[in-house]
Amino acid sequence: MINAENWFLVAIGLIWIIVAVIQDLRKREIANWWNFSLIAIALAYRAFVSVWMWDYWYFLYGLIGFAIFFGLAYAFYYGRLFAGGDAKLLMGLGAVLPFSGLLLENIIIFLYFILLFLLCGSIYGLLYSFILALRNRKKFSGEFVKQARKQKRFFFVFVFLSLLLSVFVIIIGEFIFLLFSLCLFLFPFLYSYAKTVEESCLIRERSAKELTVGDWLYKSVKVGKKTIKPNWEGLSEEELKLLKKYKGKVLVKEGIPFTPAFLFAFLILLWLIQKDMLDWIYSLGI
Repeated sequence: MINAENWFLVAIGLIWIIVAVIQDLRKREIANWWNFSLIAIALAYRAFVSVWMWDYWYFLYGLIGFAIFFGLAYAFYYGRLFAGGDAKLLMGLGAVLPFSGLLLENIIIFLYFILLFLLCGSIYGLLYSFILALRNRKKFSGEFVKQARKQKRFFFVFVFLSLLLSVFVIIIGEFIFLLFSLCLFLFPFLYSYAKTVEESCLIRERSAKELTVGDWLYKSVKVGKKTIKPNWEGLSEEELKLLKKYKGKVLVKEGIPFTPAFLFAFLILLWLIQKDMLDWIYSLGI
């Protein structure tokens, strides 16, 4: 169960995630000040409650959560799973999520939130990309054939490895490992599907004046004597100033807005905590 002093953290967590979802869906970015304000408010509230309750651990758990999620956010960002706004939102939630008075229970809450986020993110990402593919089915079908031809050797290698592993699994009789064979078999198809969605559904043409810091260029743009190249970290302030002088249009790669996965994971986690499901799951050793 969530204690009385934690309901404020639940409220600000929900509010900040919902507004982040709205920003992400509308503009494909989350304002830095919004994410940073979540961190500041969560830690300030924890400091106030710690003084009021004479319990310094309440504040320290917020710092520990922030530090852990800071490391995870950087790992996800540089692993190219997250954009900058998603990473900063995760850091803020690290200060919100320690709802227990015990370190081990807080670690369990962190682990289940990440697992729920990855699960919700996978399901949401597949559904979102499937809708995009349906809306752009003509471009998608043509691009999928193109990607499949590009990855022909890739397909054959993974199909061969899948068959080899399947034979080995049948020989040793451990049929549960056939799941790994299936994963190997499906991987090139899923990779081609993801590349097709990116190439056919997520590339947009924009005027240089419409660009903002963090936008991802799809192709290099030459402005005067300088060439601005695509970069995972997106456009910098300096590059944006140069591009404002560019009169033509540029190709920009948009990402799938993943903030709804934060909302789904947060709500499911709250439900599990309120129903004491985490204690039950933990007792099973899961």
